[in-house]
Amino acid sequence: MSHRLLVSTRKGLFALARGASGWAVERVAFLGENVTLALAEPQGGWFAALNLGHFGVKLKFSPDAGATWEDRAVPAYPEGETIATADGKPPAPATLKLIWALESGGPGQSGRLWAGTAPGGLFRSDDGGQNWQLIRALWDRPERAKWFGGGYEFPGIHSICRDPRDPRTLRLAVSCGGVWLTQDDGANWEILGDGLFAEYMPPELRNEPSIQDVHQMTQCRANPDCLWIQHHNGVFRSTDGGRKWEHVVNAAPTGFGFGVAVHPTNPLTAWFVPAVKDENRVPVGGQFVVSRTRDGGQTFEVLRNGLPQEHAYDLVYRHALAIDETGDRLAIGSTTGGLWVTENQGDNWQAIPARLPPIHAVRFVA
Repeated sequence: MSHRLLVSTRKGLFALARGASGWAVERVAFLGENVTLALAEPQGGWFAALNLGHFGVKLKFSPDAGATWEDRAVPAYPEGETIATADGKPPAPATLKLIWALESGGPGQSGRLWAGTAPGGLFRSDDGGQNWQLIRALWDRPERAKWFGGGYEFPGIHSICRDPRDPRTLRLAVSCGGVWLTQDDGANWEILGDGLFAEYMPPELRNEPSIQDVHQMTQCRANPDCLWIQHHNGVFRSTDGGRKWEHVVNAAPTGFGFGVAVHPTNPLTAWFVPAVKDENRVPVGGQFVVSRTRDGGQTFEVLRNGLPQEHAYDLVYRHALAIDETGDRLAIGSTTGGLWVTENQGDNWQAIPARLPPIHAVRFVA
């Protein structure tokens, strides 16, 4: 069971450890700086992605659990590349705005890293982030001209699901650009998404796979053909590796939100943090809850024990809901700096006694 948690916030990276008396802040890095994402790689190193505004995007690496940090290169678009989106914005130079997804390679791929970025490029490193290359086979797909921004001005790749059975197989989710599959390390790509729909588009474009606003996609570790999506228009589930999707109509109290977590060994069990769309984006009725299904979306339980139930306006971003390798321990972090952990799949939640800055992402360290 994981006993450490990395919390990426608007004002630093916080490493929490679980001891005999519970969870507590163990170490703080980059205090005052905007840490958007962190990754603990299987070999033990930590990566932290920072977005420093005028000073740009930075990537840091720690070989010793956050005691020291060193610079790594950031993905860079080739000179002359432009980004043109389908929402009417004029073409603009393709420059790195955000590292929105960061994942390690599989067995036998020491040093492999994948980075999903805004404005919509996928990058690969084979030397631990010292050098990066743009995956042109995806960047050059004609469908990319249909992509447009969802949470940000430009489209972005925020979900990377590496198939544990074959590290050459990746599934990506793009906001707004749908779901993509490669089975040969990025040399060739196929767009998926049969069953997804976009209510925000004209009827004739409602089912167009290249414009779907997937908020987050994750897979069951033991059954990676089972994937769950938190979409702008609800919850969706696939049992065939993402080729076909079923709309989960019973999500409660709403089907809108950003984060989704799936049990590592039971593909029927998943968690969500519902909110009111579109203008408000706050918990329903000011009550902060987590919803859970144990039967593949047929029914949902609304979990609230230990969570604030009055005037609670915490929003949870897409990377701020995490589950550990046991499937019993989950963590959620909110835009108001609240952090909660459960040890029993959400039946009871404990607030961590720390008032943190707005939280972008949480991740357990195995």
